Amino acid sequence: MDLIIVDNETKARQFLDVHIQLNKDVPGWIRPLDKDINQVFDPEHNKAFRHGECIRWILKDDQGKLIGRLAAFVNKKYKNKGDTCSVGGVGFFDCIDDQAAANLLFDTAKKWLADRGMGAMDGPINFGERNNWWGLLTEGFHEPLYGMNFNPPYYKQLMENYGFRLFFNQVCYGMKVHDQLQDKFYQRHAALAQDPGFRSEQLKKSDLARYARDFSIVYNKAWAKHAGGKDMTEQQAKLLFKQMKPLIDERLAWFIYYNDEPIGAWLNLPDLNQYIKHFDGKFGLLQKLKFLWMKATQANKKFVGILFGIVPEFQGKGADAYLIIEGAKVIQNQTPYQAYEMQWIGDFNPKMINVAESLGATPTRTLTTYRYLFDRNAPFERHPILN
Repeated sequence: MDLIIVDNETKARQFLDVHIQLNKDVPGWIRPLDKDINQVFDPEHNKAFRHGECIRWILKDDQGKLIGRLAAFVNKKYKNKGDTCSVGGVGFFDCIDDQAAANLLFDTAKKWLADRGMGAMDGPINFGERNNWWGLLTEGFHEPLYGMNFNPPYYKQLMENYGFRLFFNQVCYGMKVHDQLQDKFYQRHAALAQDPGFRSEQLKKSDLARYARDFSIVYNKAWAKHAGGKDMTEQQAKLLFKQMKPLIDERLAWFIYYNDEPIGAWLNLPDLNQYIKHFDGKFGLLQKLKFLWMKATQANKKFVGILFGIVPEFQGKGADAYLIIEGAKVIQNQTPYQAYEMQWIGDFNPKMINVAESLGATPTRTLTTYRYLFDRNAPFERHPILN
């Protein structure tokens, strides 16, 4: 076997080709956009390079056939609660069903990370944000959501045989759009609706800057402590909303206010993969025109939950039910969507799992983030539960 560092455009193309060759015949696979993968490894596009570095390898057999790939990352911003050593990452793992080939990839990444002071490696993870390319698919081998890893079932055995252990599971929940919501949601909504201080708003693209500001307020109160304690600035929120704008369906994004102060947000987007699966990895002029046509004709019947949160002082008081019912009035009656699936929730986050289950959603798939400790005698601990 020949392990090769990706250091030019030809090898970068082969890095993409490995995934295509090993997954193209797996039912449910959707080819990611080439640009989405390439940008992870482009310092001009990926801000993780400001505080980290990465490397990629492709693996060929003795006849020169592509049989595997892997990337390794060092990211100074990557931390999980309870970590007792510096942790690196591996990702974009693909391999034939051969343990020796997988071991060669993981051994090489382990040495590269250890040389840079790491004491463990998590994978498969992304070099950057956790909303994309995070976790190994271990249950639910059907069409992935946009930016979600997809792999054959045997990958699980390759990683666990090497010595990776389950660090946390990432559970996605879904439901049919027109399923009847539980009575308790309507009861809680009715109770809050009697207080004139509560109101909801459907996002409007014409006032995107204001909603970005409101989102940053909610995010910093409701989510920041679960994201390494890092607040989101108003400017960062505006950039995020600007990036999302071409895909936003105003009927799917909702805010809740109390006395005109933002206290919660429910952001959903059409599932981009329902368009991308027709593009064969490309997103040139022809694909962009096709995307606009499909969007205009409302050909997409599935949408995805991106973020849902209520600020702490209003949690447990029915604000979540109020927001969901306000949104459901429009989503269930004025849109073409038929299926709803939420982005993954870590099994260390029982509060959000409870929200999903109380909504009537059921698990649709599981991804797994694994951890490998370089010191094989060190005690292993799973990701701690969030309070």
